[in-house]
Amino acid sequence: MRVRVMRTAVAGVATMAVLTGGCASADSPTASPSSRTSDPSPAGLAGVVWVANEGGHSLSVIDAAASTVVTTVVGIEAPHNVQIDRDGNRVYAVSGHASTVVVLDTATYRLADAAATGAGPSHVVLTPDGQKTYVTNYDAGTVSVYRADLTPAGTIAVGGGPHGLRSSPDGTTLVVANLKARTVDVIDARTDTKIAAVPVGGPVVQVAVSPDSRYAYASVAQPPNVVKVDLHARTIAGRVEVPAAPAQVYLTPDGSSLLSADQGSADKPGTALSVIDTATMTATGGIATGSGPHGVVVDPTGRRAWVTNVYDSTVSVIDLPTRATVATVKVGKQPNGISYAPRPPTSAAARVSVVLPTPSAASSGHGDHGGHG
Repeated sequence: MRVRVMRTAVAGVATMAVLTGGCASADSPTASPSSRTSDPSPAGLAGVVWVANEGGHSLSVIDAAASTVVTTVVGIEAPHNVQIDRDGNRVYAVSGHASTVVVLDTATYRLADAAATGAGPSHVVLTPDGQKTYVTNYDAGTVSVYRADLTPAGTIAVGGGPHGLRSSPDGTTLVVANLKARTVDVIDARTDTKIAAVPVGGPVVQVAVSPDSRYAYASVAQPPNVVKVDLHARTIAGRVEVPAAPAQVYLTPDGSSLLSADQGSADKPGTALSVIDTATMTATGGIATGSGPHGVVVDPTGRRAWVTNVYDSTVSVIDLPTRATVATVKVGKQPNGISYAPRPPTSAAARVSVVLPTPSAASSGHGDHGGHG
């Protein structure tokens, strides 16, 4: 079985290479310790961080205030991406091995819903109003559409290999990082139709959308750079080089700065986030991380960021005002996607097991419930 950490392009060749392979063992059932360099939590900051450990076939649940893993959820094979809903009540994850998107109840960690996806599901995202869910299917060249209850509601053909995606804050547009096509694809979320494809000059991994829904920022793996796309004019409005092949990008709440997780490669991993001024599209510095920063998320106050490090299986906890890593949390193997919600985690066993439904049952949009184990 393959484990996809990040697809990137061999220089001068359009095909995508898988950086790691082989089957990895499941994570330990015990909570993981953290290493702190200062007080890990600013006054008043609380919440939960969910991490998709693709190589560990698990999800880690981190107490944001304490910077410790409180629960490990197993049973979801090769989860590449995870997304918490706006209320913090449900968490969505894709299983690359089962071609399934699942929903867990964050209070009980039990499986609430599941639905079949296309081949090679990569990322899952919800619309701002929570009424629809989208999943990119890299191998199928499609985006799956679901209603809020994960009832299938259609498929959008985009071609190429769609990877990351995010919704515009106004809910009108879905922006897709089409890694294989080397384009930023624009989908009208009101009609679920593709309306544009903006070439960006290389394999694009993930996108972020400005608070005013005007611009998208795309991470381009080769050559390593970040591109600013005008979604109205559908043209490139700026570009900045970064030190290593970037994976995910994430905006600060006011949209003034963009964090680029510069993963690099297994033989030459990156070890930092690039901080980019979005108005001038210039790099204003870097923030040290672990080995191979991939996923990044910022809390709504803009004070804290969390970064998954795929090559040392950790999450870096970053204080943004000082641009310093204040804690390092050990999670499962090859952590990729990451998501934050301000709602604190519930108490639970250190290990929770879920059982995914059969493909036919998943297609109905309602999964078999798992239990604690």
